Amino acid sequence: MNIILAGMPGCGKSTVARILGKKLNFRVVDTDELIVEKYGVISEIFEKFGEECFRNFETQVVKDIASADNCVVSTGGGCLLREQNRSLFKSCGKIIFLRTKLDTLSKRLEGDATRPLLKGDMQGRLQKLMQERAPIYENSADIVVDTDLLTPEEVADKITELIL
Repeated sequence: MNIILAGMPGCGKSTVARILGKKLNFRVVDTDELIVEKYGVISEIFEKFGEECFRNFETQVVKDIASADNCVVSTGGGCLLREQNRSLFKSCGKIIFLRTKLDTLSKRLEGDATRPLLKGDMQGRLQKLMQERAPIYENSADIVVDTDLLTPEEVADKITELIL
């Protein structure tokens, strides 16, 4: 079984994945890191080829992950937007939505210039992304964990309690 962490940019997926991986002795996989390894820098993919191309690369990476076992997967914020990705993840593990409030996300992402979809009016873009994505995360999730008042270690502990 795999544990798939989903949520908005800044919700803590990568950090919690590393903690969970150590705790459970699972391999840690980050979809964005795999895309960079296979296809190049994400911001450059967006600039040169557009979001659709990036999403195609992302789906290819998800297919690769779905055949693995005992992984903690940190997904890119938009990874679950495609039904195909959601189905692949459902078939190989449990999807955990790390639900985080907009204010918390804004504080965590302040000064982060590495996210192509948040360039410009970060607060406004985050809010728009949240409106689009939160219902998808909610509907896809096997488990929802509210992260706002928890440390990454506490989030990992809560997930472990709920899954094992």
